[in-house]
Amino acid sequence: MRYIGELRDGEMVSETYLCKTKQSLKTKAGKSYYSLILQDKTGILDAKVWELTGGIDHFEAMEYIRVDGQVVSFQGTLQLNIKRIRRSQEGEYDPSDFVPTTNKNVDEMYGELLKCISKIQQPHLRKLAESFFVEDKEFALRFKKHSAAKSVHHGFVGGLLEHTLGVVKLCEYYSLNYPMINSDLLITAAIFHDIGKLEELSCFPENDYTDDGQLLGHIYIGTEMIGARMRTIPNFPVSLGAQLKHCILAHHGELEYGSPKKPAMIEALALNFADNTDAKLQTMTELLNSVDDKTVWLGLSRLFETNVRRTTI
Repeated sequence: MRYIGELRDGEMVSETYLCKTKQSLKTKAGKSYYSLILQDKTGILDAKVWELTGGIDHFEAMEYIRVDGQVVSFQGTLQLNIKRIRRSQEGEYDPSDFVPTTNKNVDEMYGELLKCISKIQQPHLRKLAESFFVEDKEFALRFKKHSAAKSVHHGFVGGLLEHTLGVVKLCEYYSLNYPMINSDLLITAAIFHDIGKLEELSCFPENDYTDDGQLLGHIYIGTEMIGARMRTIPNFPVSLGAQLKHCILAHHGELEYGSPKKPAMIEALALNFADNTDAKLQTMTELLNSVDDKTVWLGLSRLFETNVRRTTI
């Protein structure tokens, strides 16, 4: 199979991909065309069908389609210009080839996360974390398999776990170097900061926003999830619960980035920095991995608002 991550500018492609999304649009001149997002386990690819000829069979989003076309570079990003499409037949493809997955060991990462939980000294916070990650087997299974985003960063199976562990490790560093930080509070907040994504995003292969995701968002959902669980733990301190919730509510840092509150505590500020650092560095990593390793200048990135350059080694 010719994976999306292996495609290069100018190549001709004849391969099966999952059609993640399909839009029927019109050019400025009023000509109809299709805009598609194709997916396999190595990533996603923007695709266009400029000529809706007889070679374009009927298909819908979330179907496996056989496409023939040419890879081109558009504004620094690869795009596939498609000439022919047909639905792929069962047996022509392996569904596992179309689910992007972390390249790290999921069980090892989860084990690391459990070790972090075991180090939490505050009994109510430790009990809260254990009630999800140790005692709730269904939750643990979902958490291991879920993504952290629809796109941009950690948008793959195991992405939520990988991102969460990355944020926790950064928060451990902050706690060691800034003694004023309440380590138990910060680490617990880091572990829980994105659990709302379990309800915000659907499972693969869709990995798209649910109704609750669109209407409420993962920050609100996650805060509600831990609030409900706190009420099942006897004598959970009200003030401690409010501080933990605040860290979750403020972890995007700014109101315009979706946080209902701006960080008012040092732990909330540290969580915001850790979340942003892990997300941004992973985004840059995925961007650099999306092009040929011989490409030095990648072109303008809309996410970083700059022309991205590969480091000279």
